[in-house]
Amino acid sequence: MPQKRAHIIFSGTVQGVGFRWAAERAANSIGLTGWVKNCPDGTVAVVCEGEEKDIHAFMAKIKKDMEHYMHSTDINWENAKNEFDSFGVKFY
Repeated sequence: MPQKRAHIIFSGTVQGVGFRWAAERAANSIGLTGWVKNCPDGTVAVVCEGEEKDIHAFMAKIKKDMEHYMHSTDINWENAKNEFDSFGVKFY
């Protein structure tokens, strides 16, 4: 199957609650590559690549574990760029 890339923005009370670590665990358990980071506006951004079904599985895991912190999720799809070797928390 062709690889997809998803750019996901999670909003709500998603910073300071372990959201990035939950996303990292979920992505690594599924085998996605990419990153998760806190954004200055209080959201959490994820860029991940993998099979579309695996990205949907990632979203389901995040929803199950963190839905009480999330108010909305915005996802944009594109073709994978294959630029990542692993998935991790991005700091800057």
